Amino acid sequence: MDKQVVLITGASSGIGKATAMYFAEQGCKVYGIARKDFDIEGVSPVLGDITDKQVVKEIVDFVIKLEGKIDILVNNAGMGVAGAVETTNVETIEKQFKVNFFGAVNVTQEVLPYMRKKSEGTIINVSSVVSVFPVPYQAFYSASKAALDNWAKALRLELQDFNIKVCNVLPGVTKTNFTLNRERVVDSKSPYFKKESESISKVEQDEENGLDPTIIAKKIYKASQRKNPPSNIVCGGKYKFLCFIQRLLPTSVVLWIIKKLYKA
Repeated sequence: MDKQVVLITGASSGIGKATAMYFAEQGCKVYGIARKDFDIEGVSPVLGDITDKQVVKEIVDFVIKLEGKIDILVNNAGMGVAGAVETTNVETIEKQFKVNFFGAVNVTQEVLPYMRKKSEGTIINVSSVVSVFPVPYQAFYSASKAALDNWAKALRLELQDFNIKVCNVLPGVTKTNFTLNRERVVDSKSPYFKKESESISKVEQDEENGLDPTIIAKKIYKASQRKNPPSNIVCGGKYKFLCFIQRLLPTSVVLWIIKKLYKA
């Protein structure tokens, strides 16, 4: 049986690295996209910026030339921005969406013709529970993941006739270097400074004690092997519970819970 060919974005660190490693350990042929070089046993690094449409086309063409197919796409690449809505500049907001949303769109659009030709394939999008529970002072990160979720659900419907599966994996707070790489748009002169500093610190504290990224990697792999994965898979027991109860509670109550959790 031919090895499954897997393309993973943001594969140099965090959830992407753990996922690339796990797929390789399962015997898959793994290609990892990243902006900087990296070394993972069993993973072929492909350098490039997924926000550049031409670069993405060249990367996908390169993998297809070597392998003739892409069985699984994992849209994992992402970045975080923290700061108040009022004081976050538009360039930073656009950067957030270019990576978290449009990057996934770029790679998916290039991969889909080859999946359609084979009439099979799986696309896994690494979203976040913040797409369900918007976090104060990380409004644009929450919004970018919510956009990814809804786009993927519409895509899932569009691709059903072509036997291509689409699934969102929503990790809870995870312990990775995402914390260190988050862009903080915080000004000590801002009227939001005290609250946003407390809220961001709470998030970072939670991340230090967060889920092991290997847990997420295993969920992604399991979803990719299912005949019909669900549209959403939430990772982490307490996050599954929170996502469940938010469907039952009034929005005002959900927002009150978020306010208490994140010191808004």
